[in-house]
Amino acid sequence: MANVTFSSPRMKKDLTVYAVAGDTKTLLATAQAHKVPLDFECENGECGSCAVQVTVLSGNTPIGVAMTEKEKIALRLAGKITAEQISDAETKDLPPPWRLACQFIVRNEDILVKF
Repeated sequence: MANVTFSSPRMKKDLTVYAVAGDTKTLLATAQAHKVPLDFECENGECGSCAVQVTVLSGNTPIGVAMTEKEKIALRLAGKITAEQISDAETKDLPPPWRLACQFIVRNEDILVKF
């Protein structure tokens, strides 16, 4: 199980929910299941409207999560990540701070999601 804490000025207070690690649900699906007001449009990784800042709370090295090509392009065009961060994700398994909620699969680590 992973604790996922959603934080946004749009919410009265932060909300922490349990997510089953590795069940292939996206972060967006987890947010929707708990009525978190996370913006989204295409749900396909192309528009970038569901960009969120993800921070691992455990203090451990984050678990590398493969980024889709659509996600890399959308986040790069939005100015959320750099070419160096994409390279680090691909070669060093270091996830960038910004992800698309519709593409991010929750792993077995507690995270803070800001939007």
